[in-house]
Formats: sequence, C-alpha cells, structure tokens
Amino acid sequence: MAEGTVDYYAMVEEAWQLSDTARDYVKNAGREVDNTELWEKVFAPSPLLDIDRTRAEGGQPLQKIFFKNPYGLQYRADHKDWIPFRHGALDPAYLQVV
Repeated sequence: MAEGTVDYYAMVEEAWQLSDTARDYVKNAGREVDNTELWEKVFAPSPLLDIDRTRAEGGQPLQKIFFKNPYGLQYRADHKDWIPFRHGALDPAYLQVV
C-alpha cells in the first residue's frame, strides 16, 4: 500500500480482531460475561476506540463501540456477540480499483 493511502480493509480486519478477542474472553471465562465487563477488560484498553463517542452514543446498556476510524463494533443480542459496522464515510478517492 502506498504511503499516505487509507487501508479500509485493514481497518475492518482490526475490528474483526477485537471482536475475536471479546469472543475469546467470553469463551475462556466459562461463565456469563456482561458487556460492562467486556468494556472494561477488552474494549476500553484498545487504542482503536473513540471512548468519548462510545460513551455518548454507544447506548445504555452498551450496544455500539465507535473506533477513531470509520468502523466500530455493534452488539448482536440474538448471537451475544460483537460484529463490525461502518459508522463513518469512506473517502471515494481511496476506493478506486487498481
């Protein structure tokens, strides 16, 4: 990837990695883990997070986590997991197929 370009694919991969980390945390706990515990132990320490926006717009109980980039994680209650979503615009200049 050329210097100065935006790698949206890598951003989505980072979101999936954090989702996997949360899933592994729950699996390894061997018990019910609520989203407050996941926030404290897994999500809040991540440098990807926009903590202020997540606190303002993430919901109570927590349903969405916003990253500093255009992505984040949203909670799926029916699956009891977190999956990536896009909350911001993508720059079309970086979406051209080469």
